[in-house]
Amino acid sequence: MRWTLYYHPLSSFCWKVLVALYEAEVDFEPRQVDLGDPAARAAFEAIWPLAKFPVLRDNARGKTIPESSIIIDYLARHEPSAVSLVPSDPDLAMQTRLIDRLIDCYIHLPFQQVVAERLRPQGQHDAFGVEQSRSRIRSGYNLIAPMFTGPWAMGDTFTLADCAALPALFYADYTIPLADWPELAAYLGRLKARPSVARVLAEAEPFFHYFPLKDG
Repeated sequence: MRWTLYYHPLSSFCWKVLVALYEAEVDFEPRQVDLGDPAARAAFEAIWPLAKFPVLRDNARGKTIPESSIIIDYLARHEPSAVSLVPSDPDLAMQTRLIDRLIDCYIHLPFQQVVAERLRPQGQHDAFGVEQSRSRIRSGYNLIAPMFTGPWAMGDTFTLADCAALPALFYADYTIPLADWPELAAYLGRLKARPSVARVLAEAEPFFHYFPLKDG
């Protein structure tokens, strides 16, 4: 098989790539990695020394591709069924990548920082840092909401930007609810109803109890 994906179904950045793969109906071998298992971690580090998800292996070209945005960009260039994930028009492609970066930097990563704070040992919490992350998420919502031009982030076509939006909005909604951003709440509802997204969420659901989703 040409494609192998190293991932974990609870990893939010893995969701981003899984949505792209399912959306394009790409046939791939999923390799779920347990980083808590020393042997599994060592084997994964041999593939990608940082041992961070997701990582895609293109067996036909002998290439290892890390980082979710780069993976989807690579798929759009090398897998015919995935070409629409990044528009062919250079200006639209740039806008797609911009939205992807804004979502990751101002919603997805700040949310992960909030989660990391919840996992800190007693006496090592950073309330100021958490509030900064919450503020970035709110700014991220305000920034991307006016950019969406139709049912999907780039209009009528489902793209890399939508793949990025799903995990970011799904998880951040538990920390900064989307109720005050009704257009984003409606958009998240459309995302959840899309078959590729619904499949990712269904596969992750058995693992949700491991994740500190809600405040308090």
